Amino acid sequence: MTVRVNRYRLGTLSDDERRVLMQRARADYSSVEADVRAIVADVRERGDAGLLAQTARLDGVELTPEQLRVSDEEFAAAEAAVSPEVRTALETAIANIKHHHKAQLPQESWMQEVRPGVLVGERWTPIASVGLYVPRGKGSFPSVMTMLCAPAVIAGVPEIAVCTPPGPDGTVDAASLVAASICGVRTIYKMGGAQAIAAFAYGTETVRRVEKIIGPGNEYVSTAKRLVYGEVDPGLPAGPSESVVLCDAAADPEIAARELLVEAEHGANSAALLVTHSVALADAVEKLLPDLLDALPQQRRDFCTKVLAGYGGIVLTDDLAESVAFVNEYAPEHLRVLVTNPFELLPKLTNAGEVLLGENTSIPFGNFAIGVNAILPTGGTARSQSCVGTLDFMKRSGFAYVSDEGVAAVGPTAVTLATYEGFPAHAAAAQFVVDRAAARTRTSG
Repeated sequence: MTVRVNRYRLGTLSDDERRVLMQRARADYSSVEADVRAIVADVRERGDAGLLAQTARLDGVELTPEQLRVSDEEFAAAEAAVSPEVRTALETAIANIKHHHKAQLPQESWMQEVRPGVLVGERWTPIASVGLYVPRGKGSFPSVMTMLCAPAVIAGVPEIAVCTPPGPDGTVDAASLVAASICGVRTIYKMGGAQAIAAFAYGTETVRRVEKIIGPGNEYVSTAKRLVYGEVDPGLPAGPSESVVLCDAAADPEIAARELLVEAEHGANSAALLVTHSVALADAVEKLLPDLLDALPQQRRDFCTKVLAGYGGIVLTDDLAESVAFVNEYAPEHLRVLVTNPFELLPKLTNAGEVLLGENTSIPFGNFAIGVNAILPTGGTARSQSCVGTLDFMKRSGFAYVSDEGVAAVGPTAVTLATYEGFPAHAAAAQFVVDRAAARTRTSG
C-alpha cells in the first residue's frame, strides 16, 4: 500500500508552518457546549431522574436507580468471566503501579523553626472523596481503571467512586470491574459522559457528590468539567493521544516505526511524530511503515494512515540538540527515546508527560505494565502539568505556631506590612498580640 507520511525539515519552516506542526487536535467545545449545559442542568435539577434520562438518550441504556451502582453479583459475574491470563496480567500491572506510586507518598508532615519561637510546617492529607472517570467510547479500558484506582487507594482517599459508561446491555466491562476490585475499589456507577460529571459534581439521590474528578474523556466530558469548575475540582484535562519518538542515527528503524504507530492507532485525531537528525533513519522508518500498516485491522490502519498524513509524520532536524529543543517545545504526552546514551539525554528532556528510555522501554509497557502512570497531560500542557499520581489525590496545608518569644520576631513586621497595604483591622489584631505578649514577658521577667 502507498502511505502518505508528512515530512518536515525543521530548520526551513516558516513561523506559520512551525505553528501548524506544533498544533494538535483540539476538542471543539463550542459545538457541544449548549447540549452539555442542558445535560448538566438536567442532572443538577432532577438528580437521578435527569441522570437516567440522559443515559437512556445518549447511551441507549435504560436503567433504574437501583441498577446505577454495580452490585456484588455483577462483581462476581465479572470474576467468573475474566480469564486467568487476564486476571494475572491485571494483578501484575497493579502490583507494579502500586509499587511506583507508593514511592510518591510525601512525608506526612514536617516542621522547622524559622526564627526563635516561630515554628512553621506543612502536612499532607488525602482528599475526602474522588470520582474516577473511566471511558468506554472506543473500547474497554481496564488499564485506565488501574491507573486511577491504585494511586487513589495508596493516597488513602476515604471515599473512592468510579463512573464508566454502560455497554449496550447495561453492564460494565468485566476486566475493568476485576481491576477495580483488585485495587480495593467497589463503588462503581454505570454512567458516563457529561451526565456522569454532573452527578459527581452536584450529587443525586444515588450518587454521592465528590470533591475532585480525575480521568480522561471525550469533548462532552471535558466540556462538562469546565462547566462544573468551582463546584468540584475537575482534575487534569485530557485530549487525543500523542507521542514523539526521538531517535539518533543508531536507533533501530523497526523499533522506531512500530512505536510510531502505537499512539496513532488510538484515533484519527491523535498525533505521532518521529523526530531525528538522521535522514537515513527517517527513510528506513518510512520504508517499513506500509507493511506494518498492512498487518493492522482495517480500523486501526485507517486511524494510523490519517495520523501520519495529519497531526503526525517525520520531523528532520540538524542535530540531536535541535531535536531535544523541538521535543521540549512540543511537550508530548508520551516521549520514546531511542538514542545511544538515553540517561545522558534525560536531564535535557524537560517537557513530557512520560519519558521512556532505551530500545526495550516500549510505550505499551508504560501504558499497561511498568507501573508509571499512563494518564498524562496532552496538547502541550506537559509544559506545566504532570502525569496523574498519588499527590493528585492529596492536598497539603501549612501550619504555624508562634511563642511569646517569636511574637517579637514577626509581629512588628506584620503590623508594618498590614499598615502599608491599608488593612487597619489586620494591623490592629497583630498589634494586640504584640502588646499582650510583651506584657506577659515583662510580668514574667
